[in-house]
Amino acid sequence: MRDDPESARAPRRREELMVRFGHIAGDRMLDLVNTVAWRLGGAERSECLTSFADVVAWCVESGLTGADEAAVLLDLAARDGARAEREREQVVAAREKVYRLLFDDDPEAAADLAAMYRAAIADADLARADGRWQWRDRETDLGLPRRRIVRGLLALTQRDDLDRLHQCEDAACGWVYLDTSPRRNRRWCSTKDCGDRNRSRAYYARQKAKTGRP
Repeated sequence: MRDDPESARAPRRREELMVRFGHIAGDRMLDLVNTVAWRLGGAERSECLTSFADVVAWCVESGLTGADEAAVLLDLAARDGARAEREREQVVAAREKVYRLLFDDDPEAAADLAAMYRAAIADADLARADGRWQWRDRETDLGLPRRRIVRGLLALTQRDDLDRLHQCEDAACGWVYLDTSPRRNRRWCSTKDCGDRNRSRAYYARQKAKTGRP
């Protein structure tokens, strides 16, 4: 089932935005999973969604909310910071649940995500627009980003091409993506980032081995 018109709409042209987040995964909900820098890097791991404003910014960049909705959400957050923070925490929790579901086959994470989905659709109605049925939130409140994200995450789990799901082969990166390359041999989230860094590392290791340097 498609979600709200805002979620179905393609993200705005990148040059119209000050892009803060990565959009390399082939599905915007996988891009959400990538809102952690150095996921596998231990102490280097860094959270990108550190405030409710970050969640709203990601939603706008990803086409999940419009600019007018974002302005309302930020105004609501300014009035109720505690609830806004709880909503941010729930978004992060949902993100981590779908990661564990997809990469660890975690049944507990699946059950938790299903419960979050039931809550997300409880506050929405099915409405027909643009020739299709879509979820329509009843109100614009602080829970709106979470509801749309959870519905999107559930839709992600039902894609029929998840056999192309891959994780960057950098030891610390942890970013994920759909490998749509013809040979299914994409190794890196970005050839200009993790790809270049790992190729350089391998080159210097080979040179060191040739010269016998420690």
